[in-house]
Amino acid sequence: MAPYESDDAVGAAHEEAARDGAPRPGRRKAARYAVPVAVVGVAAATIGLVPALADSGDPDLPKITAQQLIEKMAKSDVQRLSGTVKITTDLGLPDLGGLENGLLSGADHGGSADGSSADPRNRLTELASGMHTLRVAADGPDRQKVSLLERGAEYSLIHDGKDVWGYDSKSNEVYHSTAAGTGKERRAEPPATPKDFADEALKAVDDTTSVTVDGTAQVAGRDAYKLLIRPRQSGTTVGAISIAVDAKTWMPLKFTLTPRSGGAAVVDAGFTQVSFARPAASTFDFTPPKGAKVTEEKDTPARTPAPKHGEDLTKGLGGLDVLGKGWTSVATVDTGAKGGLPTGSQGGDLGGFLGSLGDQVSGKFGKGTVFSTRLVNALITDDGKVYAGLVTKETLVKAADAGK
Repeated sequence: MAPYESDDAVGAAHEEAARDGAPRPGRRKAARYAVPVAVVGVAAATIGLVPALADSGDPDLPKITAQQLIEKMAKSDVQRLSGTVKITTDLGLPDLGGLENGLLSGADHGGSADGSSADPRNRLTELASGMHTLRVAADGPDRQKVSLLERGAEYSLIHDGKDVWGYDSKSNEVYHSTAAGTGKERRAEPPATPKDFADEALKAVDDTTSVTVDGTAQVAGRDAYKLLIRPRQSGTTVGAISIAVDAKTWMPLKFTLTPRSGGAAVVDAGFTQVSFARPAASTFDFTPPKGAKVTEEKDTPARTPAPKHGEDLTKGLGGLDVLGKGWTSVATVDTGAKGGLPTGSQGGDLGGFLGSLGDQVSGKFGKGTVFSTRLVNALITDDGKVYAGLVTKETLVKAADAGK
């Protein structure tokens, strides 16, 4: 099927940017850095209501421009739905025998750093790798439920008015938090509306981006348009982002992020079944099971709130700057830790272990180690600076040289 009408007004390319993917020498604060980072954040945030796996068959729908489709997505206001979601994330992390999951979550399934395996802050990182099945439901801004289905167990996160409950059936532990506000003032830990998810992905659209409508698809039994987002710059690891958008509700039904290197998608998330009927009120009822260990939010150690967007990210990391523009943006921060990678204190050479997972590089900046995934690359220099972005190793080295 030939692509639908494209709308270059959405993301007109700068020829200069297309010719030169390397970051500019100029340094600026990180207000725009959340744009490419937000795409990575999709992988962790998809525990909210996410898009879906496609069915076979391409429906015959009226033609629409990319600009029109984006405008309809922006106006979409789906309040009620329920369904099943499958998420597959493949960042290409090294196989550490499960160690990477422990490092990400700070705990295994049997407990957490706070003593509660039901704390949602300790569960969201599970979506950073592997394949997961979720059941989701929503009834307006005050009621959402997300259940992560595991082998022989289930983790549920329920938002009902001012109450947020987390329940881990494997350990029979409950986490509970409350707040005076509801709706947009108080939400379950992950984003809870399709519009939130779509907004995050579309933040990547700027004058370094091509946006087109690339035909149609049928997703979870529903007709959809395919919005295709492609970086126009070289030097980025992002190949394309495809969003299937429901042709009636204009809600995203499928999200796929593929790397420029090819192969399987880095993130493939979507509904295998979806209904826009109001879920039963009992869906959001929760009472701690008999014998469950209940942890109240006030009982857990205080944590620094995670930054939400670019400006907050800058404040949260302190001194974070950005080199370059758009998809080749590289964030840089000076950690002050001179001497390169750390050395373990228990007789093991932690620096040597970490170094074995990366590639040694050098340039005007000196020497350092690049740690790579299929999407995100990071350079740690021997003088304590960190450069990271959705860019190639070569682009990182150029950024470090430009930052000197």
